[in-house]
Amino acid sequence: MSAAETTPGWNPIQRVILPSTDQTDTVSLYVDAGTASGIRLRENDEFARTPKLLEDKLQMFSSESREAHFEDLLGRHSMRVRSGEQISFGTYFNAFPASYWRRWTSVRDIRLVVETSGPGTVTVYKSNARGSVQRVDGKHVDGDTTSTFELSLKPFGDGGWYWFDLAASTGDLVLKNGAWQATGGPATKGQVTLEITTMNKPDFCLNNARILAENAEVLENVKEILIVDQGTQKVQDQEGFAAVRDALGGKLRVINQANLGGSGGFARGMFEAVENGSDYALLLDDDIVVEPESIVRLLTFADHCRKPTIVGGHMFDLYNRSVLHTFGEVVDPYRIVPALPHADMETRHDFSVANLRQTPWLHRRVDVDYNGWWMCLIPTKVIQEIGLSLPLFIKWDDAEYGLRAREAGFATVSMPGAAVWHVSWIDKDDLVGWQAYFHARNRLITTLIHSPYPKGGRVLRESFQSDVKHLVSMQYFTEHGRIDALRDLLKGPDDLHKVLGTKLPEINALKAQYPDAQLKEDVDDFPAPKIGRGPMGGTVVGLPSKKQLIPWGIKTVARQLIKAPGPESAERPQGYLAHRDNRWYRVAHYDSVVVSNAEGTGASWYQRDPKKLKSMLTEATMLHAKLFREWDSLAAQYRRAVTEISSIDAWKKTFEANSEDGR
Repeated sequence: MSAAETTPGWNPIQRVILPSTDQTDTVSLYVDAGTASGIRLRENDEFARTPKLLEDKLQMFSSESREAHFEDLLGRHSMRVRSGEQISFGTYFNAFPASYWRRWTSVRDIRLVVETSGPGTVTVYKSNARGSVQRVDGKHVDGDTTSTFELSLKPFGDGGWYWFDLAASTGDLVLKNGAWQATGGPATKGQVTLEITTMNKPDFCLNNARILAENAEVLENVKEILIVDQGTQKVQDQEGFAAVRDALGGKLRVINQANLGGSGGFARGMFEAVENGSDYALLLDDDIVVEPESIVRLLTFADHCRKPTIVGGHMFDLYNRSVLHTFGEVVDPYRIVPALPHADMETRHDFSVANLRQTPWLHRRVDVDYNGWWMCLIPTKVIQEIGLSLPLFIKWDDAEYGLRAREAGFATVSMPGAAVWHVSWIDKDDLVGWQAYFHARNRLITTLIHSPYPKGGRVLRESFQSDVKHLVSMQYFTEHGRIDALRDLLKGPDDLHKVLGTKLPEINALKAQYPDAQLKEDVDDFPAPKIGRGPMGGTVVGLPSKKQLIPWGIKTVARQLIKAPGPESAERPQGYLAHRDNRWYRVAHYDSVVVSNAEGTGASWYQRDPKKLKSMLTEATMLHAKLFREWDSLAAQYRRAVTEISSIDAWKKTFEANSEDGR
């Protein structure tokens, strides 16, 4: 074992890691070529500190920023720096997130241990919350050398990172190993149950199990690996499953249960972690690729936290692997929608365009309300105190749990340097279709339980506005689901467990009634559009201004109610709209139009129906009015019910009723 991995009295808390040979598109997340500063920013230049446009970011690069040589990666922890070149480890996976350790743990002093071979220099840098770079220390090295740097975490109250650079001189310099170390910590490391919830993605699921088997060192403190399989395409039936199971040395267990949604699958993982005596439940989505070192990092950080803390990993785009979904999220308490914690932050940051050292806002510590359950470590002490997930099927289960934990005094940390690559929802529109029911209902449930504002702040108004938008857009199947959501919400929380496995089939059974829910793969399967200029004389329709919005809405709804669509609109659509043009203020001017879906896999025929508009708008109005009147009593009812419906006993009954393997 190397000095970087073990030093008397010191324990590694973060190891230097490098990408595997099949991850060439992720190199920028691990190593960065060029000088430590990359760019220099003026301290008072806010535009330079937070560029929003791609061209602005590109202009900020120095000529010294370049790609590392992939062929110089010698292994998982080792790489070569060519003579005369410099490599920085000031990157997403290898910089040390000092401000997070400063804020949430008792660690105040750390050390960096770097083992090298060859001539050159090792230089340590740090940043502050503004992203300003400062040189800390450096050493000349030659031959086989172990360099140790003593470092303090005290100045990192609001943000900042540590990292190191290697510069080769007269010959190649090889990094043999590197690690950040600390003293103290728990006497014994926590044990974790790693759980993957899957629904008909057996290839993804088996691939992640294989990754874990190939990185056995990260499983030292993993007590059990659970796959909660809720699909019809079973992981156990996949070719290669037996080999992966055997490679995991008896740690893998598959639980087959009916489809209870993400909340049912993740609740099962929480339940099993408590039952088997684990200290943590690590929840993973199925359509991901995991960076296996993240497991160790989440567990190590959680073990060092001063009190039980939920620790989550970040999400990168699986199909654009240098793009980060978000650095952290909060819930806007007035609107109950996900929001960014501060104005400087941006979503979908591309590290191949601007790396850590060139992006000042990444140096500010981000405090969050919740972490997505694509990768989230939850202490079983938290589960035992506040319960499992609410039985919501999908949508809002992770955010609601984070809010519930916060109210009970348990923080959530989205931990830099721990991440998965997840199928992005940039090509999804889950506000339309069968998922609309769960979005609408669960957002309102979360509001009833957690909103600090009278009548839920702005949520009811926005909910009704969404109904109007869907209706004028001829999305009647979506609106049917939203109306059902309101009906079920008003019944109270008692049936949430009962409908967990039945609601989705009920929703899908309605598709046959609605042309807008019937998807065809080829637009040529629909009648050819009528030749003409289309609605509004072919004029491109833009978003109404805030001042125009209410008059526009009244006028549009009145027109759709009073004016019957032409008979030809039922025979032939007026046109075709790509998904990016499928906006309510544009679609509202059509009587009949074919619209492609977000995934690009098909299209549906939207057809205006004044009778459906009238009946659905009337019911949505009445239901929202009733919800407004009954808000206070309903909120009290849901709040009282949280303890029972999220309890281990309640979930145990649901699992027993929905088991498919006799467990």
